Amino acid sequence: MGSTLTERDVSRFRFWRLGLLTIVVAMASAMSHSGASWGATGYDPASDPYSMQNIMTGDGVQAWQSAGYTGKGVDVALIDTGVTPVTGLDSKTKVINGPDLSLDSQSPSLVHLDSNGHGTFMAGIIAGNDGTTGGYRGVAPDARIVNVKVGVTDGGADVSQVIAAIDWVVQHRNDNGLNIRVINLSYGTNTTQGYLVDPLAYAVEQAWKAGIVVVAAAGNSGYQNGASAQGLADPAYDPQILAVGAADTSGTAMPWDDQVAPFSANAASCSNGCRAPDLVAPGSHLQGLRVVGSYIDQNSPNGIVSDRYFRGSGTSEATAFTSGAVADLLQRYPQLTPDQVKAMLTSSCDRLSSYNWKQQGCGELDAGKLLSASVPSILGSLQYNAPAAGTGSLEASRGTDHLSLNGVVLQGEQDIFGKPFVSAAMAALEAAGSSWSGGIWNGSSWSGSSWSGSSWSGSSWSGSSWSGSSWSGSSWSGSSWSGSSWSGSGWSGGPWLGASWG
Repeated sequence: MGSTLTERDVSRFRFWRLGLLTIVVAMASAMSHSGASWGATGYDPASDPYSMQNIMTGDGVQAWQSAGYTGKGVDVALIDTGVTPVTGLDSKTKVINGPDLSLDSQSPSLVHLDSNGHGTFMAGIIAGNDGTTGGYRGVAPDARIVNVKVGVTDGGADVSQVIAAIDWVVQHRNDNGLNIRVINLSYGTNTTQGYLVDPLAYAVEQAWKAGIVVVAAAGNSGYQNGASAQGLADPAYDPQILAVGAADTSGTAMPWDDQVAPFSANAASCSNGCRAPDLVAPGSHLQGLRVVGSYIDQNSPNGIVSDRYFRGSGTSEATAFTSGAVADLLQRYPQLTPDQVKAMLTSSCDRLSSYNWKQQGCGELDAGKLLSASVPSILGSLQYNAPAAGTGSLEASRGTDHLSLNGVVLQGEQDIFGKPFVSAAMAALEAAGSSWSGGIWNGSSWSGSSWSGSSWSGSSWSGSSWSGSSWSGSSWSGSSWSGSSWSGSGWSGGPWLGASWG
């Protein structure tokens, strides 16, 4: 095999494989909660207890929307697998494209778009809006999504891409009329490195300090189950940000029978005082927007609800639900600091019986209580966690999953371009808000440096930026990328470990 990088050569980091997305939920279990049909035709959201409209009614989100709080004026940065403009995400100003930092960026037909299906699903939960009465609506239907793509067809990405994406959001949060107040990270790694030195944890802390609420998935069992060194995924294990676990509403509108989803990562099995989720939010059997022909569409047919909708369970979904609630809150109180937002959310929970704080944090998010919650003072909401330094290992931050090229693994202290990653130097640049300079990050040209219309101009890596890059001496060329189809069948490996849709 030559040095050309093809779809078949990429063994993924499984960007969302880490269980932060979707886990196996038996369809029979979902069906037992309603008389609705999960077939490809005849889907009626009103009769589906897990539809967004019913979940939002039970959680109190509909009360926010009735009061006029819909996330309007708030931008949510979605660092994910891209967004495809399906119905509900296709209005002219719904999705603003930031840079495409994914390996897909070399294929003009895939730039910004979601051939995986995960990012579109999350975008719909956060801010989907059909614009019609009774149509699909996310938790913050008038918020905008800022699409920062890092994951490819099968989800593959390196942690250096995610850090670069977070840094870009921090530095460009107010560019070109943007008002990025939330980052949604339905993502994580299974690092055993503590947050105090972890580079990914440091990046999210810089976003928090810049006034951006970082909402991160706690993780799913089979990946992080509480018995690990950290309990939660990286970066959710950083105590400064908002870590979200998943709840199952049991198909009813009342919270009394809600449960912590059995897959939701927690600290129950930890003996070293590791981090628990701050709260849990609806994350089981949720109705989301479908990308027909995408990777998850082809590999998880049991998740198909109709020609428009897919069903998913995981802390990814719970994270997106919470990000939408944060956008609604920030529309009402735009002056809030991230610490104030966190204090308000964690004081507006329903404690779930039979579960302790290590499993559920404050309990399940109750948007109805949040609507009537008082605003705490800035001083009274301050957190006093030991700050991360960011001087640890990029390799340790990856956990156990890596990209590979022709059998050569991307590992060690080097980024996606094979450039040395010096964590202490990068941390200093991030603290100064200067890790990006134009389109350059860590010495390589990753994107353009100006806006053009509603997208970041030149956001694809140029062919000359890719050509000659190498991982451990194995060179690769961006001009040879395939991947113009959405089938995903050419990507190496099987389904995500411990995860599927349904």
